[in-house]
Amino acid sequence: MNESKPLKSASAVRYKPGDYAPRIVAAGKGPVAEEILNIAKKNNIPIHVDPDTARLLSFIEIGKEIPQELYEVVAKVLVFVSAIDKQYMQK
Repeated sequence: MNESKPLKSASAVRYKPGDYAPRIVAAGKGPVAEEILNIAKKNNIPIHVDPDTARLLSFIEIGKEIPQELYEVVAKVLVFVSAIDKQYMQK
């Protein structure tokens, strides 16, 4: 039996002051996911690895706010990013 490895998923979330909720600004699987990760790395954007969250976010249309049901999940990602930002500012 030839088992195939599941495609990598990636989503990019942006929150700007004044937004009601974070928005999906990019999402994809396979080569598109790899490109999202490459762009993030090139621009020193923190990457949070959580396949389950990436899969959930991949169902949201680009440009749309995340639904209320995912606030808690995305809040964990934003806490991670905030911690990275604080470490960066202390250097």
